[in-house]
Amino acid sequence: MSTRRLRALTLILATASGFSVANIYYSQPLLDLIAQAFHTTEGSAATVVTMTQLGYAAGIIVLMPLGDLIENRALASRILIVTAIAAGLTAVAPNLPSFLVFSVLLGFTAVVAQIVVPFAAHLAPEAQRGRFVGQVMSGLLLGIMLARTVSSLLADLWGWRSVYIVSAVLMLILAVVLATTLPKRKPDHTDGYGSLMASIVHLIRTEPALRRRAALQALMFATFSAFWTSIAYELIKGHHLSQTEIAIFALVGAAGAAAAPLAGRLGDRGLGRPATGVVFALAAVAMAIAGLGAHNLVVLALTGVLLDLAVQGNLVLSQQEIYQLRPDARSRINTVFIGSVFFGGAIGSALSGLLYDHAGWAGVTTLGVGLSVIGIAIWGGSELLRRRGAMPALRKG
Repeated sequence: MSTRRLRALTLILATASGFSVANIYYSQPLLDLIAQAFHTTEGSAATVVTMTQLGYAAGIIVLMPLGDLIENRALASRILIVTAIAAGLTAVAPNLPSFLVFSVLLGFTAVVAQIVVPFAAHLAPEAQRGRFVGQVMSGLLLGIMLARTVSSLLADLWGWRSVYIVSAVLMLILAVVLATTLPKRKPDHTDGYGSLMASIVHLIRTEPALRRRAALQALMFATFSAFWTSIAYELIKGHHLSQTEIAIFALVGAAGAAAAPLAGRLGDRGLGRPATGVVFALAAVAMAIAGLGAHNLVVLALTGVLLDLAVQGNLVLSQQEIYQLRPDARSRINTVFIGSVFFGGAIGSALSGLLYDHAGWAGVTTLGVGLSVIGIAIWGGSELLRRRGAMPALRKG
């Protein structure tokens, strides 16, 4: 495949990944409006984020392994059609319980965002895999960052339900684009879905690097989700911002997308391990700054940038490492990894809503610092064990 065509396909994959994953985050800046529309509390409205992320985690567990079984182009385009239906249903939900059910379905089918990432790894030359995967991840992460801005602006213009109507249209367009532009890729696995799922358990048991990276990114994403789930409440109550002003604030997160290609290059150069410690320290510092400088919008914006740099950098560093474990099982590896990540994100969102109700913004930022410190401890412990394991070999040499 020519470099020019690979770049064009990478752009398409990045776009598809970004737009599909955005469905999980549209609700975050809308929680105050959703609470008003359904006459519920802020804590109850925050469960929308948790349920959507749990739906996404379930989709990753159930649907993503199919990337190692079913032809990838057909799989991605068909799931996008179901995503469009889910977004349309969410837009017309009459009450909070039905809105939660449709949000779970929307998160469940948004898994296309992760199906296309292993696709990019298969298309890219081995020596440049980190770079191209990093570019696709930039699209995914921009989708996460810009989702809040887009949803806030649309809500200000046409009401919060318009966000999901626009999403439904975009999903249908993407389904057509993927079906007509991507090359066919038929996976090697032929033993059926049951065998495929059983092999996931085997991967968890036999790949310690996968377990470690999944745990680390789950902690990082829990920190990230805690911040962005409650920041809208803080901006409205503490700084009296409108939905449009919240949309502008959310743009600061897009600056962190630069971390993805940089992290990919660091991984290609064998610097993934030390860089992991740096990004966790960055997350801890960011959440501490958010707590100490909550009265200052500039400080909160800086926190958003630092935290986004950390979560994006660690995501790419992690995928760079785990995709080298079993090239024939990348979708299943991604199932374990991303499933763990969004389970962590759901927990972070749920705890954030509860803590904001009972302890305010200080409780949320304390949670973020604590989660980041646990990540530093896991990283430090694994590095210590690795170096101790290497010492006998050095002495023998």
